[in-house]
Amino acid sequence: MADHRQKMLADHPQKMIGMLGGMSWQSSAVYYRIANELVSERLGGFHSARLVLASVDFATIERLQVEDRWEEAGRLLAEVAKGLEAAGAEILLLCANTMHKVADQVQAAVSVPLLHIVDITALAVRAAGLSVVGLLGTSYTMDQDFYSDRMARHGVRLIVPSADDRAEVHRVIFEELVLGVVRDESRLAYRDIIMRLVDEGAEGVVLGCTEIELLIAAADSPVPVFPTTRLHVEAALAASLGP
Repeated sequence: MADHRQKMLADHPQKMIGMLGGMSWQSSAVYYRIANELVSERLGGFHSARLVLASVDFATIERLQVEDRWEEAGRLLAEVAKGLEAAGAEILLLCANTMHKVADQVQAAVSVPLLHIVDITALAVRAAGLSVVGLLGTSYTMDQDFYSDRMARHGVRLIVPSADDRAEVHRVIFEELVLGVVRDESRLAYRDIIMRLVDEGAEGVVLGCTEIELLIAAADSPVPVFPTTRLHVEAALAASLGP
């Protein structure tokens, strides 16, 4: 039965996925790996993911973030998204949680659907029967309301860490993870922060920065974790391959 199902899937063409990455390339590499692993699991044999990847220079994006030039960042990403659509992308992934602050600007520039990482994550939270979850991410994602407001549309309330803990989460992302540095002491610090979120009532924890999955896994938390990178790719493959 499994072989028959794999043959049916293999005979059905994949929709082309467009990945707008480079923010940072460390997590974009994870997006690429997971997409190909999932296609291999579903189709078997020599199958791999049909996708196009555009990788921006993260130094440019990071500077625009720091200087609060979000509209300019949105214009830059919108132009890249147009290029992905021109290259044949039928589904678009913006491979960074923080840059979903400008997701509407990117979606407006293209005619293909952009799969919003917050919507996908919120659906996973609700499917798990939860409604109150902690959020770990960049300071932009934790401090600003673009993420929490979108979660609230799905009936999900976010709890963010204390100011000191938010600063540590952000520091580890930008001083370590985006550079490919993974330290045990940072993992322990994140575990402690997760415990404090649980003490405040978090029923689960959203790993709301695509790099955090380089550091934290389900075993690091006493409550369910929601790995946004994996969830994002799984949703893209479901759209690409069909149910």
